[in-house]
Amino acid sequence: MKTNLTAVAIVVTATAFLAGCGSAPEQRVSVPTYPATSPANTSYYGVVESIQLVAAERASGGPGVGAIVGGVVGGILGNQVGGGTGKGVATVAGVVGGAVVGNQIDQRNRVPSADSYQVSVRLSNGNYQTFQRDNIADLRPGSRVRIDNGLLYSY
Repeated sequence: MKTNLTAVAIVVTATAFLAGCGSAPEQRVSVPTYPATSPANTSYYGVVESIQLVAAERASGGPGVGAIVGGVVGGILGNQVGGGTGKGVATVAGVVGGAVVGNQIDQRNRVPSADSYQVSVRLSNGNYQTFQRDNIADLRPGSRVRIDNGLLYSY
């Protein structure tokens, strides 16, 4: 019986230790789009024709790879301790504990997707250009804009 308690204590300690191994999620950085044919240091002027919301794909909240890997690792660790019935109990506890910890790490490392805006601009030379932006701030259809080195500014 003492061996079973020791095995469970080892599995619980290992899962608690693994829970702290997760890292902070990466932040999404918006990269400006540059016109394919424009030389550097060029400014264009235009008018916002339309602004459309582009919905981000939502990640499912269900268990993923982290839960599966955590369950496998936990089961392997749990199977290493105890003997007889205690070994089976430790294996099951390891699988469950590892799956919970793996799922928590997976959820913590998921990068949430954010909605963005597609801004279509009619340039003063008659051409059109489209920009992807995280926010539209004070832009509205009909707003006068300046495009400087591929970045959109209102004026």
